[in-house]
Amino acid sequence: MALANSMEAIEARARELGRDLDSVDLDSITLPPGEDFGIASDDEDLLQNEDIPELEMGFANIIVVDNLPVVPPEKYEKLENVIRKIYSQIGVIKEGGLWMPTHPETKKTYGYCFIEYNTPQEAEVAREKTNGYKLDKAHIFAVNMFDDFDKYMKVPDEWAPAEIKPYTPGENLLKWLTDDKARDQFVIRAGTFTEVYWNDARRAMPELVYQKQYWTDSYIQWSPLGTHLATVHRQGAQVWGGDDKFVRLMRFAHPQVKLIDFSPGEKYLITYSSQEPSNPRDTHRVVLNIFDVRTGKVMRDFKGSADEFTTGGSMGVSGVSWPVFRWGGGKDDKYFARLGKNVISVYETETFSLLDKKSLKVENVVDFSWSPTDPIISLFVPELGGGNQPARVSLFQIPGKEEIRQKNLFSVSDCKMYWQNNGEYLAVQVDRYTKTKKSIYTGFELFRIKERDIPIEVFELENKNDKIIAFAWEPKGHRFAVIHGDGPKPDISFYAMRADKNNVSVSRVVKLTTLKGKQANALFWSPAGRFIVLAGLKGFNGQLEFFNVDDLETMATGEHFMATDIMWDPTGRFLATAVTSVHEMENGFVIWSFNGKQIYKISKDHFYQFQWRPRPPSLLTPEKEDDIAKNLKRYSKKYEQEDQDVYNQVDEEERKRRTRLQEEWESWVAKWKQLHEEERSYRMELRGGEDSDKEEETEFKEIEAEELVDVTEETVAFDLDQD
Repeated sequence: MALANSMEAIEARARELGRDLDSVDLDSITLPPGEDFGIASDDEDLLQNEDIPELEMGFANIIVVDNLPVVPPEKYEKLENVIRKIYSQIGVIKEGGLWMPTHPETKKTYGYCFIEYNTPQEAEVAREKTNGYKLDKAHIFAVNMFDDFDKYMKVPDEWAPAEIKPYTPGENLLKWLTDDKARDQFVIRAGTFTEVYWNDARRAMPELVYQKQYWTDSYIQWSPLGTHLATVHRQGAQVWGGDDKFVRLMRFAHPQVKLIDFSPGEKYLITYSSQEPSNPRDTHRVVLNIFDVRTGKVMRDFKGSADEFTTGGSMGVSGVSWPVFRWGGGKDDKYFARLGKNVISVYETETFSLLDKKSLKVENVVDFSWSPTDPIISLFVPELGGGNQPARVSLFQIPGKEEIRQKNLFSVSDCKMYWQNNGEYLAVQVDRYTKTKKSIYTGFELFRIKERDIPIEVFELENKNDKIIAFAWEPKGHRFAVIHGDGPKPDISFYAMRADKNNVSVSRVVKLTTLKGKQANALFWSPAGRFIVLAGLKGFNGQLEFFNVDDLETMATGEHFMATDIMWDPTGRFLATAVTSVHEMENGFVIWSFNGKQIYKISKDHFYQFQWRPRPPSLLTPEKEDDIAKNLKRYSKKYEQEDQDVYNQVDEEERKRRTRLQEEWESWVAKWKQLHEEERSYRMELRGGEDSDKEEETEFKEIEAEELVDVTEETVAFDLDQD
C-alpha cells in the first residue's frame, strides 16, 4: 500500500513537470559508486577512512600452567581435580575450559595444561597469584598468559636498540579548570548543532568555546568529573576532551547503542543496546558492554533477554530498567551491582566477576541503592505472607556482605530511599496503611550512618496525613526539605538533623520553619548548600523562589514560563532554567544568580539539552574551606577590584559602541544631505523655477467650509378644539 501511494505521488509530480514516465529508460540510469551513492553522511567523522576498532576477543582469557606432574591415565582425573580446585577459587572456569594434553601412545600427561576463564581479568589474576605456586618440592608452577607465547615468539634473534620516538605532549584534559576568570562551562544541543560555552556572568553573555554540527546522533553526556564529553552514534560511543578543540580521545564500538553510563570515577563506560526479536512473542535481545575509558578495551559484556534486565530502577528503553548496573564504593569504581530475582549481584572491577563468586541472596528484594561515599548497600524488602512477615530495610557492608543494620516496617504500602550526598544520612520514606486500610499516611526512618551502631530516628510531619510531594537533602549539610500537602498550594518545611543545646550539638531532628501555600512541586538545593530553589514545574508554569535557609528568608522570586529543567552549576553560584523541545514554543534557557537575579536569556529553536560541565572535588581540605569562608572579606577585595575592572571595561565598550553608532548616523545624514543638495537644480527645473527648499516662503492657509448634508421637515397638526 505504501509503495502504491508513493508511486501515485511520483506519477502526479511527473505530470506537474510535464514528464512521461513511460519514456524513461531506467536501465540507462547510472548511480554513483559506493553504498551511499556519493552522498556524504552527516556522521562524517565516524564514516571516514579510519577503521572502527573491533571488540578484542583473542585468547586473553586463557592461561598455560607448566611444571605439573607427569601422570599416567589412572591418575589423570585426580590431578585434574586438584588443578580445578586451585584455579576455580580465583574465577569461573568455562565449561570444558581445563585441558591437559596427553601423549598419543603412552597416554601420560605432558606436564602442562590450559585453563580458560570467563574474562581476561580473571585469567590475569590467576597468573599473578599462582605463578610460583608450590604444589610439592618437585613441582612449582610456571604460569603464563596464552597470548604471551605469540609475543615471545616474535622476539628477533638479534638484539637491536629500541627506537626512541620524540615526545609529543597529550591533550590537557583539565585545562578548562585553570580559567583565570573561574568560569564554568556548559554544553547545549539545539537543532543539528552542539555547542560548548563559558558562562560569562560578568559580561552577562555566554562565550562560545566550541561548535560542531552533527556531533552526535542522539544525545550528549558529560562524565561525572567533567573530564570527557560523550557522544552517541549508530556505530558506538565516543569521548572527547582537551583544551578548547575537543579532540576525540577514544571510540567504543557498540552497534546501535542507545544508552551510556559512566562510573563515578570515570574509569569505565557502560553501553547498552537492544534488538527487536524475529519472533514477536520473544522479548528484545539486550547487550551491555563495560569499557575501560582510557584504553577502549571491553572489560566485560552481558547479554540476554530484556526480561532479565527489567527489575528495579527507572524505565529506560524496551522496558529495561536504567541504569542496569549501579556503581558504588565512592569514586574508586571498585564495585557495581544489579538487581535480580531474589538476589543482588555485586561485581568487583579487579576481575569483573561476581564478588566471592556468588550473589547476595535476599528473598523478595525489590530495590537497592549505594551510599554515595562508602561501599554500603541499602535494600528494601516488602511484606510477605499477607503481612505475616514484615517489610524491612537493611544495610549491607561490602565486600564482606555483612548486614550492619536492619529495621522492620509494618503495614507498608511503598518505600523510597534517599541518601545524603556525603553518605552521612539515609532517609527512608515509608507509606503505611491505616488500620482500616482505606487510606495511607507517610513517615520517615532516618538512619545516622556515621554514628555508632547507626541509630534510627522515626520522624513524622505534624499532620502525618499530608501527601509528600518532594524530599531533598542539603548537600554538604545536615538539613532537609519536604514539600507536603493536598491542596493546590502545598507547604514546604525545613528540618535539621542536629540541634544546639548549651553550645553542644545534639543528634535529634528539629523543625526550622514551614512556608505556607507555595506554588512549588520540586526542590533544588545549591551544591554548596545553604540556598535552595523552590520550583513550580508543569502545572505551576515555571514559578521560582530563591530561599536562604540560613536566614530563613526569600531572596527573590521569578518565573521562566513553561520551564522543563532546572540545574545548578557545580559551584552553586548560578542556576540554569530551560524550556526544551518538549514544548514547541519558548525554547531556550535563562541563567540566574544564586540569589535570583536574571543574568541573561538565550532563545534557541529546537532546543534539546542543557548540561553544566561537572567539576572534580576540591583539593582544599574542609578546614581550609572554613578558613576561607571566615575570612572572605580579606580574599574578596582582590576579586571585587577585578569585577570593577570588568564593569569599567564593559562601560567603556558600551561608550565606544554608542560613539560609533552616532558617527555612523551622522555620516549617513551628511551623505544624504549632499545628495539632496546635488539634486536641487533638477528639482527646481521640475517645479518651473520654484525653489521648494525654502520653507520660509511657503504660505499656509486654513479654509473652513460648511456643508449642508440633509434637512428633514416635519409638520405637526394641532387640534385647537382640544386645548
